[in-house]
Amino acid sequence: MNRQRINALSREILDAAMTVHTALGPGLLESAYEHCLCYELTKHDVHVVTQVALPIIYDGNKN
Repeated sequence: MNRQRINALSREILDAAMTVHTALGPGLLESAYEHCLCYELTKHDVHVVTQVALPIIYDGNKN
């Protein structure tokens, strides 16, 4: 991905985040913002993947 596309994508993400925050305001659960942000990004043809599992190793314990 070139720098121009990265900048354009960054603008789309920030614009979508501001749209959601302006509409909903502060104080809601993260899940509400996540759902609305995914909706906004999808409207602009941005592929979204949510809640991706990441392997975590903590104190020798792998989750």
